[in-house]
Amino acid sequence: MRIRALVVAATGAVALSALAVPAAQAAPAGPAVTFSNVKVNGGKNIVVGPTTKVTVPASYTVTKAAGLDAGSFATFPVLYRGTTLDESTPDDHVWLGDEPGTCTASSPTVLKCTATIQFRPKSTEFADLANVLAGTWKIGAAAINADGLTTKSNVGTIHVQRQAKLTANATPEPVKKGKTLTVTGVLTRANWDANRYAGYSGQSVKLQFRKKGSSAYTTVKTVKSSATGGLKTTVTASVDGYYRFVFAGTSTTSAVSAAGDFVDVK
Repeated sequence: MRIRALVVAATGAVALSALAVPAAQAAPAGPAVTFSNVKVNGGKNIVVGPTTKVTVPASYTVTKAAGLDAGSFATFPVLYRGTTLDESTPDDHVWLGDEPGTCTASSPTVLKCTATIQFRPKSTEFADLANVLAGTWKIGAAAINADGLTTKSNVGTIHVQRQAKLTANATPEPVKKGKTLTVTGVLTRANWDANRYAGYSGQSVKLQFRKKGSSAYTTVKTVKSSATGGLKTTVTASVDGYYRFVFAGTSTTSAVSAAGDFVDVK
């Protein structure tokens, strides 16, 4: 994971690694502000493939004293692991916005802020994503000035997920009515450690069928992926239609549906 200090150019080029300071040397209190309405990626899961950078939006509201200059401090959205977000949280348990938020005053005491957070599965500059980092992260926010750090913890959770891919192929095509169809596929997911897709084993995957002329799929059966992510099952051909595999996803891996494979039944 990227390990990076909070850097605040707006306060006289002050650099403060507040989140890495040991508890016994706690950083002094930062700006007197509060956070609300903190949202990351609109509440949707953050799905990252094996090589492509993903940038997600964040928004939040800052409430401050009327006399506190908004330019005297910087704010960030934060993802973190642990009980709370404070100066004792380990660096490798904290994910910051890449730049301070951009804030607009809606009143003398209220700022509406937006920011972005980047996830780089393959980078020469930062070692961002490792497979062990997939899963549930807590959402918080931080404000920093020359005096110190102010944080907000436990405003929600979000999943950072390894992107999944899924295929489906039904054979033979065409097929005689009443004969056996074999449906095969492969379930893979992003391996952030190796920057490639790899088979996802031992997962329950649904085989679904959609009759020609219909818009709805129905589940035919559930199969388990093999050690290499392979899927294989058989069905009896009855009418023209589309077969696909569907994976519901997990906390670490995104949901995915294969494209439907059309079978002509003679």
